[in-house]
Amino acid sequence: MQDRPTIYELLRSVERFLRDDVVPATDGRRQFLARVAANAIGLVERELQGEAEHAAREWAGLDALLGEEPMPGGRDALADAVRVRNDALCARIRAGEYDAASAARTALLAHVRAVVRDKLLVTNRAYLEADGDLG
Repeated sequence: MQDRPTIYELLRSVERFLRDDVVPATDGRRQFLARVAANAIGLVERELQGEAEHAAREWAGLDALLGEEPMPGGRDALADAVRVRNDALCARIRAGEYDAASAARTALLAHVRAVVRDKLLVTNRAYLEADGDLG
């Protein structure tokens, strides 16, 4: 683990530089690209900040729907395992396991809503703000 500046401080500094210095000093395509870069850096910061909590919540939801499995350690192993489990969940959905109104369908919908909400917290909080769902 690195000391200061932290990864978050570095990301905020670059984002601020782009927004406050580069964007106002440019126009046209360069200004647009500087805004895109600043937005991408903000997205990376939000993803890093919420990554562990969001992954744990998604894993718990998948456990409830597919049966419990130990959550792997390490970012790459966890991402791979989540993809595999989501593929298994998609196969069950395609097979019609959640078509009828049931407790399983209710659990599936709650899981999907929670995962999408976590993704929107990272990628586009404005959608959640518009619905009053930031709480």
